[in-house]
Formats: sequence, structure tokens, C-alpha cells
Amino acid sequence: MSPPILQVALDLVETDRALRIAGDAVAGGADWLEAGTPLIKSEGMAAVTALAKAFPGRAIVADMKTADTGAIEVEMAAKAGASVVCVLGSADDNVIAEAVRAGAKYGVKIMTDLLNVADPSARARELETLGVDIIAVHTGIDQQMTGKNPLEVLTQIKGIVSLPVAVAGGIDAAIAGEAVRLGAEIVIVGGWIVRSADVTGSAREIRTSLDNPVAGGWQPPDQESEIRRIFSQVSAPHVTDAMHRKGAMHGIFSICPGTKAVGKAVTVQTIGGDWAKPVEAINVAGGGDFLVISNDQVTDVAPWGELATLSARNRGVTGVVIDGAVRDVDDIRKMNFPLWAKATVPNAGEPKGFGEINAEIRCAGQTVRPGDWIIADESGVVVVPKERGYEVARRALEVKKTEDRIRAEIREGSTLAQVMNLLRWEKR
Repeated sequence: MSPPILQVALDLVETDRALRIAGDAVAGGADWLEAGTPLIKSEGMAAVTALAKAFPGRAIVADMKTADTGAIEVEMAAKAGASVVCVLGSADDNVIAEAVRAGAKYGVKIMTDLLNVADPSARARELETLGVDIIAVHTGIDQQMTGKNPLEVLTQIKGIVSLPVAVAGGIDAAIAGEAVRLGAEIVIVGGWIVRSADVTGSAREIRTSLDNPVAGGWQPPDQESEIRRIFSQVSAPHVTDAMHRKGAMHGIFSICPGTKAVGKAVTVQTIGGDWAKPVEAINVAGGGDFLVISNDQVTDVAPWGELATLSARNRGVTGVVIDGAVRDVDDIRKMNFPLWAKATVPNAGEPKGFGEINAEIRCAGQTVRPGDWIIADESGVVVVPKERGYEVARRALEVKKTEDRIRAEIREGSTLAQVMNLLRWEKR
């Protein structure tokens, strides 16, 4: 199976969108087209038939994720036009055996997905003995969000089975080339292509990577650097969407419109405009940190002004949010420093020293702990728990990709209601 096969997973819920995106992917070099599980659950076997009819020269993969009734589901997919049918590797051996028999009867290949299999190597040997055609090493979307990828399992499987091995789960251009270098014959790419604003260009980039794999072209990312990089690319709304509409502060606005900041929280609790602890916290903060100040919602006296802002900027602080008021706004705006507050007022408090630094606080309705991630832009300020930083960043990037794809379809002449198929999903 050389050159490597590029399989594009159409994990959508509308057949018409899947067909348009599939056409663009084929133009970019896709070999196999997969009717993803969401598409099959939404549209049924009609989606498989539509793909087979629209692309007669391409193998159509039906990702049934069959766990039972192996023969029936393989027969359904085969008669609908599939060339390859996906069955869960965790299914009972009798289910696998029946799927293999049905595959032989109807002339389709059986791909077994090792998603969530406890011992992939041992199960791969058993599946080969049972007669499957392809082993798929798959890291699920929720596993990807925590930093897992399929390459480690791929290296284990390649050493123990003689079957073609497919790899799936969070594949981008760099990982795709590495997967081929490690022995994958089939590379399955979903979101990186189908959620792209330029599907053809993204597919072409993957195709180039598959055909010209480079040693050392991909290295596992440093998670903290990756978190900061991703949060810098996405918006505060993307982040709240990724957290199911959680984490947003309320009543806060940007003092310097158009600015954006990302950083790890250094928290400050002060009382009624006492500016001692906020200013002392500048010395505690390092480059890339974000000061989060609770002024106990007091808005008639400010614990922060232009001199503190200048000091914070020089220290490398990325941004400041205050559950309270700020003053010297004209001078702060000249600096264009990322600052969010509840109010502006000329009154300053006194540096009495009440409060504390780097304790858990409440700021504009959200609990903030030292080290939590803060993402702030014109839409507002969002808090991400530090232990979920990588996961939420990855999920926010997926939200952005989805919006990029929808935006591209709107620019091509569709409308948001049409793209989202709102009438179909309305409650009645």
C-alpha cells in the first residue's frame, strides 16, 4: 500500500456539506473518503450512498464503530456503497468474526479500530488471527485534548502485525509525515482538513507531508508553551464555548479597546482601593503573568493607575484585570496596555497593606487561583483552571476551526442558518 493513503474523515452531520468538503479534499489529494460516525448517525446509510455516487473512483469508508451485529452492519454499509467498514476492536470476537465473514461475502475490507483497547498490541495480534484486513490505531478526540497521540501505539503495532496499519487522532501535517515514517500505510485526517477554511490547501499540505516524510519533522510539544500559543490564537468566546459557556467574568470591560492578553494568574486581594498589595504583586509576577485583582467590587476608589501600569509593563506582565476601578485612563490608553476593570474613577486609595497575594480570590464572579490561565480580549475575560489548561486550549482551537469552516461557507454564499441546518434541529 504505497504511496501512503490519505483518508479524510467527514465527521459532519449534514450530507450536503460532507459532499462539498469531500470534493475539495479530493482536489487536494485525498484517496479515501470516510463517512464519519456522526454523519452516519445523523443521515444513515444514505450518506454512504451519496458519497459512493458522487465519487465513484474513490474508496468509501463507513465508520460504523460496530460493537455488535457485525454481519448486519457490514451488509448495510456494503450495500450502501462502502468499500471499507470500521468495526470496534474492543468488540467480542464473535462480532469480529461475523464482520469478517460478511466482508468476504460482500467484497469489502474490515478495518478494526483500537480506540480504548486496554492492550493494543495483544488485541492487534488477535484481530489479525481473526482475519481483519486493516488495524486502525486511534486516539479519540477527548483523549487528544489531554495531549495523547497515536504515534506511540503505532510503533508497537507495526512490530507485531503484518497487516496494513492506519493511524488516526489529531493528525496535522507534521504528525502525518511522522506517522508514515513510523510505518503507517493509511493516515486518517479529520478536523485539520474538514474544518479548514481552505480544505483543498490543507489536504494538499497533508498529501505533501505523506509523500515526503522528514525525520524529526515532528516533536512532542512542550505543553505550557503550547497552551500559551493556542490561547494567543483563539478568542475569549472560543474559550468559553470550549468550557460549555463557563469561566467568563461579568461586568468587566477593556480600558484599551483592541488589546488582547494571555497569561497565568498572579492573584491579589485588596480592600477598598488599598493599592499596596496590587503594586507589590508586580514584583511577584514574572514575564507572561497576568495580574488578577479583587478590589471587593468597590468602584468609587481605584487601587490601580498609570504608574502601576508602567511598572507592570516594564516587568513583562501581559495584562491586568481589576474587580473594581482604575484611574489615569488617558495615560494608560497612550501605553495601549491590556487592562480590564469594572469602572474608571479619579480617586486613589491609600497604601495600607491590607489583603494578600497569590491566594484564591473571587474576581467579577469567577474563582481564580494562582496559576490559572487568563484569556482576555474585547469580548471580556475568561478564567481556565490550570489543571485543564491544555485540554481547554485544544478544545478552543477546535471551536475556532469549526467557525473558520462555517465562515468560509458563508463567504461562498450560504447563510449561518443554512450551514447550521437550524430548521432540522429546532425543537418542535
